[in-house]
Amino acid sequence: MTLNRRTFLGAAAAAASLSAPMVRAMGKPRVVVVGGGAGGATAARYIAKDSKGAIDVTLIEPTRKYYTCFFSNLYLGGFKDIEDIGHTYGGLAAGGVNVVHDWAVGVDRDAKTVSLAGGATLPYDKLILSPGIDFVDGAVEGWDLSAQNAMPHAYKAGSQSELLKAQLQAMPEGGVFAMVAPPNPFRCPPGPYERVSMVAHFLKQNNPTAKIIVADPKPKFSKMALFQEGWANHYEGMVDWIGDDFGGGNVSVDPNAMTVTIDGEETKVDVCNVIPAMKAGRIAELAGVTDGNWAPVNAADMSTKADGDVYVLGDASAQGDMPKSGFSANSQAKVCANAVRGALTGSKVFPAKFSNTCWSLIAPDDGVKVGATYEATADKIAKVDGFISQTGETADVRKTTYMESEGWYSGITADMLG
Repeated sequence: MTLNRRTFLGAAAAAASLSAPMVRAMGKPRVVVVGGGAGGATAARYIAKDSKGAIDVTLIEPTRKYYTCFFSNLYLGGFKDIEDIGHTYGGLAAGGVNVVHDWAVGVDRDAKTVSLAGGATLPYDKLILSPGIDFVDGAVEGWDLSAQNAMPHAYKAGSQSELLKAQLQAMPEGGVFAMVAPPNPFRCPPGPYERVSMVAHFLKQNNPTAKIIVADPKPKFSKMALFQEGWANHYEGMVDWIGDDFGGGNVSVDPNAMTVTIDGEETKVDVCNVIPAMKAGRIAELAGVTDGNWAPVNAADMSTKADGDVYVLGDASAQGDMPKSGFSANSQAKVCANAVRGALTGSKVFPAKFSNTCWSLIAPDDGVKVGATYEATADKIAKVDGFISQTGETADVRKTTYMESEGWYSGITADMLG
């Protein structure tokens, strides 16, 4: 047997893998899914449900409670409680998925095994990776993960979201909130700007003389006209967005001094939300299926370019035109689940079609959206058509858009987790 040096982790994993082919041959085909978010949970649930027990499905997810990044900004704005965005995995377990709460720490693609931090080694016939994002080291000068308590990223929801909200609540009267926005591509393109809106809403209610500074390395951003219209209408004079043309990409921070330096000008701040550049979650890199940052995949089934038995979903994938969003991951997971089930059981595989919508809340009942449909081509997932909210829409239209997002949230969490 030839071991892949890039993905081999330890003699124990190798020894355990020697018996794995015999185990697989004697039982059902095995699918291991790493990551219990919008992509991984959906894929695990659909494979288990639609195969009616013919496939052994294991989901590896370290956390026992999953906090959605989508809608976490509404928690910061005071529209949701933290419990509203937290979900457990009992529904998946009841639906036939073997849920293992542990960290996946290695993949041996030659032996077709996944190693866990707790010491177990799981064999697979098909491996689905949906690890979300990690951050690029050194992306923001002066910041690394050791500084995330002083300057939270809050781009993995849960304790970081709670920390950032506590810092907002503790801001002095007339204080300064700063955000360092990420470069493309990144999770949820409208996300930082919905966050600015929600922070502005909170401050307007609780600290109306406070200011918000956004340092952005991009010259433009998703739904830019809609957000800037909303900031002018609801939070006049509060938000100062500094794009790349004005030095927004030339930024450093000092977490100890609580300063942000933008194009040479240092500003003392009270709260700083640093959202660094992103890459695929670490396990995709350990599996040897990334290009250094993201995992290139085949559009028809989300299988990786490096290995047809390994699939990557959602934020971690480099797939073409779809944004990195929860809706996208859920859509990709259904295509992948159908393809994996077909490959392992011979069931019908339908042509791949994808869709996405991203809603954002700017102020109470002022919701906007952008979305599109997509198809699989030989080169990538390609956009077919799209839509976006318009500036100047009526209050009724904006309220309806927000209510759509509430309905979608209830629907997708049930679709993911049962």
